[in-house]
Amino acid sequence: MADLRRSPLAHVQFPAGLAELPFRTMVNLRVDPSSERVEKALGVALPQQCGQTSVSGARTVFWLGPDEWLVLDDEPGIHAELVEALAGESGSAVDVSANRTIVELSGPFARDVLEKGCPVDLHPRAFGPGQAVQTTVGPVPVLLWQVGDETYRLFPRSSFADYLARWLIDAMSEY
Repeated sequence: MADLRRSPLAHVQFPAGLAELPFRTMVNLRVDPSSERVEKALGVALPQQCGQTSVSGARTVFWLGPDEWLVLDDEPGIHAELVEALAGESGSAVDVSANRTIVELSGPFARDVLEKGCPVDLHPRAFGPGQAVQTTVGPVPVLLWQVGDETYRLFPRSSFADYLARWLIDAMSEY
């Protein structure tokens, strides 16, 4: 059967420096932060404070709160692995892959574009590669992850993705 999924931004014509990375596996994880079984299943330690991420291969874990994380993976099997790891423990692992998409903004003016509508201090002394925070860009709530010196990934909810993409395209127009 053909894949019937359609990304929330399939209709958008992206300029250079802006792209959608759709259909990534995302799992919302709620668990005691000292869960060794969950860390073993993830293959990486859970980040313990705001802004931190943990990476293992194509898997990234983002801190969302004292007992909440978002797991991003290129492989769909992580959800089942986490559910199995949670057996007998209190907590939850919910597949939220369809809940968000990823918009990648890159280039020498990426930080300037984001600073037009993001309240987070994005100066390299305060925010750098590997860090991620929940914030807003324009009026859109996002998880903002700095991947490299000039590359950011924004995780808006699918229903807000079109607005965010158009906001970013407009903010990029002067560059």
